[in-house]
Amino acid sequence: MMERDVLDPERWRWGRLWRFGVGFAWLELQSLAFALAIFAALAVTSVVELPIARYDALLLFALVLTAVLWATGWETTREVGVILLFHLVGLGLELFKVHVGSWVYPDEAWSKVGGVPLYAGFMYAAVGSYIVQAWRRFDLRVTGFRLWPMTLLAVAAYANFFTHHWIPDLRWVIAAGFLLELRGTLVHLTVREHRYRMPLALSFVAIGLALWCAENAATLLGAWAYPDQLLRWTMVHVGKVGSWALLVSLSFVIVAALKHLEGVLDGLPDDAPSAVARRRAERRAQRAS
Repeated sequence: MMERDVLDPERWRWGRLWRFGVGFAWLELQSLAFALAIFAALAVTSVVELPIARYDALLLFALVLTAVLWATGWETTREVGVILLFHLVGLGLELFKVHVGSWVYPDEAWSKVGGVPLYAGFMYAAVGSYIVQAWRRFDLRVTGFRLWPMTLLAVAAYANFFTHHWIPDLRWVIAAGFLLELRGTLVHLTVREHRYRMPLALSFVAIGLALWCAENAATLLGAWAYPDQLLRWTMVHVGKVGSWALLVSLSFVIVAALKHLEGVLDGLPDDAPSAVARRRAERRAQRAS
C-alpha cells in the first residue's frame, strides 16, 4: 500500500480532499461515539426537567453507556479499562482544580465529592475512548515515537496542572519539550484503504483545538463554569487550546503504553519513518556495532 502525506499539496485538490474527508469523517464519528453520547446527554439534561439532580442523571447515563458499549462489543474489555483509568486521572485533577477555585460545578447533586460530580471523570474518559477507538478504526501506528521520553514529559504535564498554583507555570517549557521530542514522529493512518501519514505533534494541536471548541459548547450547556462565567456565559480563553493539547499528549502516551504492550504501537512494514527517525535508528545501529 503506497503511503500518502496528508500535508502534500496534491492531497488538497478538491476531488481527493472530498474523498478523504468523507472517509475520515465517518471514522471520526465512529471513534467519537462515547464522547458524542456524553455531549448529547449534556444537551438534553440542560433543557429537560428531570426527577433527579442533573449531575446524578449524567452519572447514571455514563455508567449505563459504558456498560452498553461493552456489552455490544463497541468497546473491548481492555478499552473499558482505559476508560476507567482516564476517569480516575481526570477525577483527581477535577478534585484539585475545584478545590483551588479554577472552575465550579454550581448545581447540587448526591454524587458530588469535594464539589465535583462523579460524572465529570467521564468527560476525560471520552478523550481516552476516542483515542483507543481511533487507534483501532484508523489502524493507527507511529514511527519515531520514543515511549520513555514521552512518558516523562506526560508526567511533567500532568504535574504542572497542579504545581503551577505554587511555582511558575511551565506549560510552555513542557510544550517545547514535546515539540522537540516529536520533531521526527509521524502518525500513520488508513482511510478508505489508503495509508496516510502526518506529524504527530500536528494531530495533538488539532485535537486540542477541537476540545477547546467542545469546552465552549459544554460550558454554554452548564456542564461546569469558570469564575468569569457564573453571571453570564463568555467564551473560554483561547489560551486553553495549549492546555488541551498538553492533555491530549498525556492521554496519547497512556494509550501508547497500552498499545506497546499489545504490540501495535510501531509502524507497519510500509510505514515510512521521518528522516529524523531514520538518523536516530542509524546512530543506534552504529552504537550497537
